[in-house]
Amino acid sequence: MKKVGIIVGNGKLPLYFLREAEAKGIEVYLIGLFETIENEIKVHKNYRAFNIGEIGKITKFLLLNDIKEVVMLGKVEKSILFQEMKLDSFGEGLMEKLPDKKDETLLFGVISFLRLNKIKVLPQNHLLGDMMFKETCYTVNKPSIEDEKTIKIGIEAAKALSEVDAGQTVVCKDSAVVALEGIEGTDKTIDRAGEYAGAGCIIIKMSRPQQDMRVDIPAVGIETIKRALKIGAKGIVAEANKMLFLDMKECIELANKNNIFIIGVKI
Repeated sequence: MKKVGIIVGNGKLPLYFLREAEAKGIEVYLIGLFETIENEIKVHKNYRAFNIGEIGKITKFLLLNDIKEVVMLGKVEKSILFQEMKLDSFGEGLMEKLPDKKDETLLFGVISFLRLNKIKVLPQNHLLGDMMFKETCYTVNKPSIEDEKTIKIGIEAAKALSEVDAGQTVVCKDSAVVALEGIEGTDKTIDRAGEYAGAGCIIIKMSRPQQDMRVDIPAVGIETIKRALKIGAKGIVAEANKMLFLDMKECIELANKNNIFIIGVKI
């Protein structure tokens, strides 16, 4: 039986991959990085918990179970990452060699360490190609001409934000940027936009300029839609071919019911 490892962060994405892999007869080994990951992951027979800084222990677990391929899935929140990191000797050595402490730099350091041990990191959309955003409007409601102007400004702002690795989500209203994602993450950025600007915001989420499909593919799911509805948002914009659309059917139904739009745009 084919085997694959999942290095698990927060959110439901690792769960989708687990179900898809097991449906295809692939044996999955799960490495949990945080206490806050999904409970269904924690009770799996092949689940083990490690700190993200325990790179030596993680690699040993994979090698002992003859795992040659892994996928890294789920959110690695910056606020949690540096508060809870516990380094083993290999982790300490890795951190000393990194040029900075960006979360992306750390993830690529982990990828390099795994590669040195003959373990390949697969793209995050491996087995999940049908969940990628396409260039289309998914909903009955569509952006107005004025909305299109606001979306254009938001895309430019989101791309500039992602270039400095500060975040990937921007919230705009009436051709103005009202909130930029920082260390707090997407959900709190949306909440903050609602507090500052009220109803009528548009949420724009873009990928990094040179998005590596092995790490941190942005995603939109049902929780994003619910949070958008909570602040009275007009719609959500995501980058086509670079982002995952989770809970797609449920998201579209909820958006249509509440007259907001969801679109994928190609940059």
